[in-house]
Amino acid sequence: MHLAIQIRRWQQVGLLTLLCLAVHGFATAQTSTTPANPPEASSTPAQQHPTSASTHKKTSHGKKTSKKRGQKAIDSDRAREIQTALIREHYMQGEPTGKWDAATQAAMQRYQADQGWQSKTTPDSRALIKLGLGPSHDHLLNPESAMTTTPPTAPATGDPKAAAKPTPPDDNLPKN
Repeated sequence: MHLAIQIRRWQQVGLLTLLCLAVHGFATAQTSTTPANPPEASSTPAQQHPTSASTHKKTSHGKKTSKKRGQKAIDSDRAREIQTALIREHYMQGEPTGKWDAATQAAMQRYQADQGWQSKTTPDSRALIKLGLGPSHDHLLNPESAMTTTPPTAPATGDPKAAAKPTPPDDNLPKN
């Protein structure tokens, strides 16, 4: 019987110790989130600590704001190239400024509308290519035919093997 009483007392001591630790941890967490020296009512905003609760922005968890991705504006060098091409095609007048302004946007919209494409303010890739401002083919081995020609089509007979016929060898090439 004496042993059972001793075990209960040790259990009580252990539970009280855990309770004290929990209260201490809770109190420490509460004081770490509140500022150590709260600003006085007579202090000016410049005297307050920059991380005080009044300077933090509140965010709502229900709404998500969308972040615009991609290119934000047209580079001045690229704008100058586009303006030069639009002047050459008689859609703009004057000298290229390098600024993507309202006149440049209007000229690009007219050019794209005349081609039968969309006429939004962002230049269409087809319009840029037609203006001669498309991708550079300098790094290609055969820029005349690389990715610029359409693939061969099958003859109207409908025979799929007819399109796969090899071309006759060129007489100018050396034979093995």
